[in-house]
Amino acid sequence: MPRVEIAVHSIHYLDVIRGFLGNPSGVHAKTIGHSSSDMAQTRTTALLDYGEEVRSAMSINHNHAFGRKHQVAEFRFDGTEGAAHVKLGLLLDYPRGEPDELWIRAKGETEWANVALQGLWFPDAFIGRMANLQRFCAGEDRVLIASVEDAWTTMALVEAAFESSAKPATPLKEHP
Repeated sequence: MPRVEIAVHSIHYLDVIRGFLGNPSGVHAKTIGHSSSDMAQTRTTALLDYGEEVRSAMSINHNHAFGRKHQVAEFRFDGTEGAAHVKLGLLLDYPRGEPDELWIRAKGETEWANVALQGLWFPDAFIGRMANLQRFCAGEDRVLIASVEDAWTTMALVEAAFESSAKPATPLKEHP
């Protein structure tokens, strides 16, 4: 596939970000391959533009080959009223993985709280939407959890990220 990482992998992370923050006004992205892989892309960095108040950055690297120490697969949310940290355990020591974890800390608290989770983010996060789609097609559900318009917006963001990656960066000015 000539365009793989964002379309097959990061698309899910982009949807998580959109789920929390809504649709960005744009994206700056770069997706590249790695000399150790035949895949077209295995690493992506993207900045989603939510204006001057919110910073949203995504960094993906499927080529960490230096052991578990310092390897991360996480979401971090730092807000004005608290913070959350999510460990995506399956991506660590894939395919065996580790347990997923959710930690939260509210403003004014002195300790992080571990939130008990049931199931795994993958595949359990997809079960609800896929079951809903099947029930909708069978006439058992009257509405889709995710609309066609939402899926279109996801793909518009994916396409914008690939387009951004294909464009050159802003060049540095020459020495005077």
